[in-house]
Amino acid sequence: MNGDQRRLNGEIEEDEEDEENNDGLAAWERAYADERSWESLQEDESGLLRPIDNQSLHHAQYRRRLRAATTARIQKGLIRYLYIVIDLSKAASEMDFRPSRMGVVAKHVEAFIREYFYQNPLSQVGLVTIKDGVAHFLTDLGGSPESHVKALMGKLECSGDASLQNALDLVQGYLNQIPSYGHREVLIMYSALSTCDPGDIMETIQKCKKSKIRCSVIGLSAEIFICKHLCQETSGSYYIALDESHLKDLILEHAPPPPAIAEFAIANLIKMGFPQRAAESSVAICSCHKEAKVGDGYTCPRCKARVCELPTECRICGLTLISSPHLARSYHHLFPIVPFDEVCMSLFSDQQNKLPKACFGCQESLLGPGNKPGLRVACPKCKQHFCLDCDIYIHESLHNCPGCDSTRHSKIPAANEGG
Repeated sequence: MNGDQRRLNGEIEEDEEDEENNDGLAAWERAYADERSWESLQEDESGLLRPIDNQSLHHAQYRRRLRAATTARIQKGLIRYLYIVIDLSKAASEMDFRPSRMGVVAKHVEAFIREYFYQNPLSQVGLVTIKDGVAHFLTDLGGSPESHVKALMGKLECSGDASLQNALDLVQGYLNQIPSYGHREVLIMYSALSTCDPGDIMETIQKCKKSKIRCSVIGLSAEIFICKHLCQETSGSYYIALDESHLKDLILEHAPPPPAIAEFAIANLIKMGFPQRAAESSVAICSCHKEAKVGDGYTCPRCKARVCELPTECRICGLTLISSPHLARSYHHLFPIVPFDEVCMSLFSDQQNKLPKACFGCQESLLGPGNKPGLRVACPKCKQHFCLDCDIYIHESLHNCPGCDSTRHSKIPAANEGG
């Protein structure tokens, strides 16, 4: 009896030691040390174990997000001015993310910048770093993803403490000058557990609130009261990243345009110019960099000044300069494609319904193993069937339904023949 009790006590102590060892592992180490492979199995109708269909789970999560985004018609801010504040204090050198917090943040901020400009071609981004208790501008507000990425990768050094107040004071002074039609935002990637401020940060938070600046924070350590208070006051969001994949999802959630603040939801007419590309042999002084350049660039239609990239604001006359593809991509957010309907399984048993066997988009088979019908969706307008991958591609990248477009184009020759 005593031997059994000692053996049980020994097993309990060993389990506690294992839990303590796991708790001591970094976030990326736990992902490899504890595979939890049994959780990737599920039981089917016959009682046999089979792998979980991760594609179906991913598609279900995607459709939930799509329905949540389209349930209400919300006016969104299409012209955004966003400052990304990156904490490069000594806390960013911690290695609970591989290879370090700083390295992981830099990698995903680079991907975010490219996705941000893809979804918001009329918007601008600026980069700010905080270290040694001081906030520094890495890049001014601009529309070139390459220049932002290059500046970020060249300044990855950690030192000193973080100062949240200095960062907010710096970006508030610049965003306060943005026109009323622009949506002012700040995204803070915060690694530290404290903030070393020179004054009352509560006053700074109220300034941001008064300037209608939406501040959001993604933390890489633990929840901090002052960050939560900042996001609550400015209608932003505050989340803590659990691991690298979670961090990636949290950052990319800020790529789509957010709902417009009530005071800015008034329709405005904005003057914009569509500049012509400069001839390859022409020489002119660039108004952005104040230096002579040959060929590459665009000419402002109002003052004829040379600029390097689009979209931007002319440094001479202040006209907003864009290209027609930028305007076309912004159109997708105004009139998004309606979510496709999931095809009910009861239709497959009805012999009268001859459902298509191939996806209308990629022409891949929609039949599963044993020629059993697989998961599919259908456009509510043209009734064409699509696979799960095409559903995601159409709504997130293409922004046009191939079935509806083919029907529309087929009607045009018929109308011409009838005429």
